[in-house]
Amino acid sequence: MVMDSDGVHLRRLNSDCVAKNSLPEETNQDGYMRSAACLHGRCENATHEEIRCGLINVEDFHQKQQSIERSGSDTAEKIHEYALPSIGSGIRGNGCTPDFSDGICNELGGTSVSVNCDLPSFEGSNAPSAHSHLKRHKDGSFQDLINLYNEQDYLEDDDDNDSDWDPFSASLVNKKWFCINCTMANFDDVLHCDVCGEQRDTNILTDGIFSTQGATEVPIILKPVDVLEERPASEDITLVGFDEGMLLHLEVEKKPHPHPERPDRLRAIVANLKTAGIFPGKCFPLPAREITREELGMVHTSEHVEAVESTSFSLSSYFTPDTFANEHSARAARLAAGLCSDLASTIMSGKAKNGFALVRPPGHHAGVHLAMGFCLHNNAAVAALAAQAAGANRVLIVDWDVHHGNGTQEIFEANPSVLYISLHRHEGGRFYPGTGAADEVGSLGAEGYSVNVPWKCGGVGDNDYIFAFQHIVLPIAKQFSPDLTIISAGFDAARGDPLGCCDVTPAGFAQMAHMLNGLSERRLLVVLEGGYNLRSISSSSMAVIKVLLGEHPGCEMDSVVPSKAGLKTILEVMEIQLKFWPTLEASYMRLRSQWEVSCLQNKGKLVKRKRCIVGGPIWWKWGRKRVMYELLLGRRVVKNKGSSKKALRI
Repeated sequence: MVMDSDGVHLRRLNSDCVAKNSLPEETNQDGYMRSAACLHGRCENATHEEIRCGLINVEDFHQKQQSIERSGSDTAEKIHEYALPSIGSGIRGNGCTPDFSDGICNELGGTSVSVNCDLPSFEGSNAPSAHSHLKRHKDGSFQDLINLYNEQDYLEDDDDNDSDWDPFSASLVNKKWFCINCTMANFDDVLHCDVCGEQRDTNILTDGIFSTQGATEVPIILKPVDVLEERPASEDITLVGFDEGMLLHLEVEKKPHPHPERPDRLRAIVANLKTAGIFPGKCFPLPAREITREELGMVHTSEHVEAVESTSFSLSSYFTPDTFANEHSARAARLAAGLCSDLASTIMSGKAKNGFALVRPPGHHAGVHLAMGFCLHNNAAVAALAAQAAGANRVLIVDWDVHHGNGTQEIFEANPSVLYISLHRHEGGRFYPGTGAADEVGSLGAEGYSVNVPWKCGGVGDNDYIFAFQHIVLPIAKQFSPDLTIISAGFDAARGDPLGCCDVTPAGFAQMAHMLNGLSERRLLVVLEGGYNLRSISSSSMAVIKVLLGEHPGCEMDSVVPSKAGLKTILEVMEIQLKFWPTLEASYMRLRSQWEVSCLQNKGKLVKRKRCIVGGPIWWKWGRKRVMYELLLGRRVVKNKGSSKKALRI
């Protein structure tokens, strides 16, 4: 085996390198040319064997190049990379370590890195074993290796012989693509998502809900402005909090399915508002600020704040299996909380009438001690305390995210100055996070300041939500009389959301925002929470922002009829909250009487239908069809022997 003065082993001949004449012209005194370990990054199967730079004889190189030019490209493709086995555990002297940056190996000083390149594969039962040839030529020279490649058996390619085909070695891969809109997986031959119907090459990230065809993603560029200089009349200002730094929060670890909480959520919303001329345009951006640790300490423990900050030193980390963080996540969470805090303070100071916080990561699952449910810091809680620091005595938080805001409830469950009302899917505790039952009303003197409306099933739509607003949310909120209203606006209850599986439309969200906008002298802050269908979250966000700008949703409120399950849930909540909010009593008594009448009517209809179907018409009982009537009812009148009395056989 040929080695250089430093004890470097011979290196394999890369056919592509030879064909492209890409080997460096660097020869030694014996006529050998030093080559990079693999100039074209052909090391497919890396193992723990050592990669070593080698020596290639210049004459052999030119001969091989001429032979490849004569045989054509097909022969060049058949000549596979071949690596000589190493004969030592390390490199003696000063070796070379390949650097695999950009798929190209460069010669660098240092220890060797290990790799194992695939040996040539052949078809047919008579084909020689590559491993046997490798063993025979273990101590051979580079010319022996060239001769090995030139053997006729290695150059033959019998495509018709499949006698050595192994069905277990052939991996059947079903190619698939993930929908940009809802992240659901689809087969490669499908042009539209089977779940949401979105086109495969959609440009929703550039044109929002107005998109129809595919397009390349473009960066979002927003220039913050001083809203006071642009619009001195504060009653006409709607602020939007957004910063591109929050787009850097993403899951680094690659998994079989994309994480639903992804930067595209904000990209789609901003692209939609930009296309509609709303933001920037009718709304004004608020310059972002990172919240301080002292401000976070008013909501979370110091251990929690430190745990989030520690993720800045890790490429990837997890608080829970579904709550990820990377090196940029801590700053993104500080930006989100800082924007919510500044929006609340600005609205309370009278410099703006309302605002919308386009922030992520979301926050309503983050509690005093724990980050969970995609949430790191509780943005709505930070905003509520910032509003109180700016002069608000009472703050109302309405959470219409499809998941219960367990973190927000935990933070304020003993604080009577903050009223928390949540409408969420519960299903008896089987739906994430399992909290938020109707009997969770607060504690330590703040009973009644946690109001939960737990839906019993999925598919809840506009009518149930608006009916709950009319009979629970608004009556309690008006009696509470807040100075600022904060909406934890999760749009995962929207129609088409892959996680929420409910049926609220953009018009429904707009109507709920309009109903809350009349409270607290129209001081309203909307904080983005969940929502994982890009079209649903974009259209719903725009509908809510239009309400903030003064547009009327135009929904009819008189003919709202809830579902049976929804009405039952609303009655249960009202019955529990009656002792804390007497204003519910009149409405509860009216709904209760209507519910009882409805139940009696339904029971009568059910009995009548049963008689018609099972027993037949009642007049059959006295006519010639008496026997058939009794048979249909499951009864038969018979006479006992020796007695005139009749017995019923059931």
